Amino acid sequence: MIPHLHERAHRPQDPFEAALGRPVSLDERLTECTVVAHWPGLDLFARDDVNRAWTSVEWAEHLVDPRLNHPFPATPPDGRAFFHTEMRLAPHDRELARQEWAEVAHRLARAAGIEVPGKEQGARWIGVQARPGRLDLIANLIHIDGTWHAPPGDIARRLADEARCIERDLHLAPPRSTPTSRPAARAAPRASAQLAAVLTQLADEHDGPLAVVRGLIEHTAHRTAHRPGAAGTAHSLLLLARRVHAVQEDLHRAAAGLAQPPVVVEPPVARRSAHRSP
Repeated sequence: MIPHLHERAHRPQDPFEAALGRPVSLDERLTECTVVAHWPGLDLFARDDVNRAWTSVEWAEHLVDPRLNHPFPATPPDGRAFFHTEMRLAPHDRELARQEWAEVAHRLARAAGIEVPGKEQGARWIGVQARPGRLDLIANLIHIDGTWHAPPGDIARRLADEARCIERDLHLAPPRSTPTSRPAARAAPRASAQLAAVLTQLADEHDGPLAVVRGLIEHTAHRTAHRPGAAGTAHSLLLLARRVHAVQEDLHRAAAGLAQPPVVVEPPVARRSAHRSP
C-alpha cells in the first residue's frame, strides 16, 4: 500500500472533491459503501439520521462544524484546519472488501493521532472509498471541544510504517520465507543458513532497509505528482519503487533457495541382465 499525505486545506470541500473525483453535490447521496468509516461519536451524534444517507455536501458541512463553533481560539495561523491523506493499493495488491477498507481508515486515523481511543470530544473524520484501489481520510483538526490537534512531526513516517503493517496483516505483502519456517532448512549447511537469514532480513517487508527505501520513494513520487511538469518524474519514481519491490521478492526466493538442503543424487544402480549367451 502506498500512503500520500496532502497539504492541509482551508475547507473540507477541497479534499472531499479530490477523494470523490467530482464536485460535492446536494443531489448525490453517499452510502456506507463510499463513506466506509467515521469518527466513533457520529453514531450518537446522528442518531436520528441513522437510516438516511447523507449527501456529499452534508458530509462536508458535518466536518466543518467544529471550526464554525470555534473559529478563532483554535484555528491555526494559516487557517488550514482540514487534514487529508490517501492510501492506494500497490499494483500487485488484491482488491479489498468494504470492511477491510474500514479497518484501513481506522488504523490510519490512529496512526496520525486523529482518533484517540476513549476521547469523546476528539476530531471529526471520515474515510472515503470512492475510487478503485484508493481510500481518502479527511479530518477536521479542530476538535469538538475547540482544542487544536497538531499532527506529529514524523507523521509521514508513521503513515508509511502503518502502511507496511496493514500490508502484512491483510496479507497484501508477499509471504516471507525464513530458514526456521522450513524444516529442511535445519539440515542446510551453517554458512548457507546464515546467508539466507541475511537476505531475509534485507527483504523484510516490515523492518527491512529495502522496505524503508521503497516507502520513501513511493511517498516522494506521490508528492512530486502534484507539482506542475513533474508527472514524468513521479512516474519514473513509481517504476523505481516497483523495481525495489521486485528486488525484495528476488531476495526472498534466493533466501529460500539457500535454506534448502543440498539434494544428493544417488548414482543409478547397475542392473544385472538376465540374458544368457547361447
